[in-house]
Amino acid sequence: MNRPAPGGARPTIRDIARLAGVSKASASYALNDLPGVSAATRERVLAAARELGWRPSAAARSLSNARAHAVGLAVARDVELLGEEPYYMRLVAGMEGVLATESVSLLMTVVPDETAAVGVLHRWWAERRVDGVVLTDLLVDDPRLELVTGLGVPCVVRAGADEELPGGGAGTVAVSVEDEREPLAQVVAHLLERGHRRLARVSGPSGFRHTRRRDRAWREVTAAALGAEQEVVVADYTARGGLEATRALLARPHPPTAVVYDNDVMAATVVAERRALGVRVPEDLAVVAGEDSILCRLADPAITALRRDVVTDGAGSARLLLDLLAGRAPRSLRLEPRELVVRASCGGALTPPAAASPARR
Repeated sequence: MNRPAPGGARPTIRDIARLAGVSKASASYALNDLPGVSAATRERVLAAARELGWRPSAAARSLSNARAHAVGLAVARDVELLGEEPYYMRLVAGMEGVLATESVSLLMTVVPDETAAVGVLHRWWAERRVDGVVLTDLLVDDPRLELVTGLGVPCVVRAGADEELPGGGAGTVAVSVEDEREPLAQVVAHLLERGHRRLARVSGPSGFRHTRRRDRAWREVTAAALGAEQEVVVADYTARGGLEATRALLARPHPPTAVVYDNDVMAATVVAERRALGVRVPEDLAVVAGEDSILCRLADPAITALRRDVVTDGAGSARLLLDLLAGRAPRSLRLEPRELVVRASCGGALTPPAAASPARR
């Protein structure tokens, strides 16, 4: 015999959760056949629903099967860095331009780390607030990827190399692919032409997959060009991190004459603070940014950089996700290679130390 809800009212999910001894969220997962609860909990919730005589309304079923017409982007980055770095705003602009044509919204939030991102993505999916997600800055062992593949969330990963994903990006995961070796080869060749033989690179966080790929490409390119791998100092993309890494490099017995920075913020900060660092740019130190932006163009001297069309890349990621949502098979998108844009921060040929002027610029 069915047990009536308190007060004789139509039973609700809250009533079922109370009877089953679980949270309202767990009851919702179980009743809607969603992942996130154990088999035992699911059965207990269903038993409580049967006992209370609960039935989902037609309106609720209709709503639960409806599309959210939104996709999610949970950025796991320091908020201060996002305020300094133009990259993400250009990426979002590219995505929005495509999504808007299909009346799909972008739900974006900034979280401190990947663990927090997992919680946000799980909640968005369970609450049917998004139809799919875009993942950026993938870690070597990234819990976000495990979550979306486990739940079957349509997902585009800006991973840079599809072979690093389970099954090469099979199932509900599509990827964008970017070459790291050729752009760095262009940079090293350019610096060698100007007489530089002691190079260094200031990287982003070592836990990122794209940093690991750049590390590998840097080792291969510099070893082939100079007969020995050139140094890498790990930083965090921030202005402060770039300065600290540069000070460490300049304190070496034989400091580099040219440094390649993984992003525009670190490179622009070093150029702006060159007097405090005790160097002239480019006479004592050539500076190259791995990402081009207005920061590089407005710096004095302007900074040589690797340029890519981030807005176009963002648009490509949005199209990949819309294809998945339309039921098309996952695929890879090969991004256009970054192009070396030579500016004044590399100057002309390297000035021999004996001929260098003592004046500081």
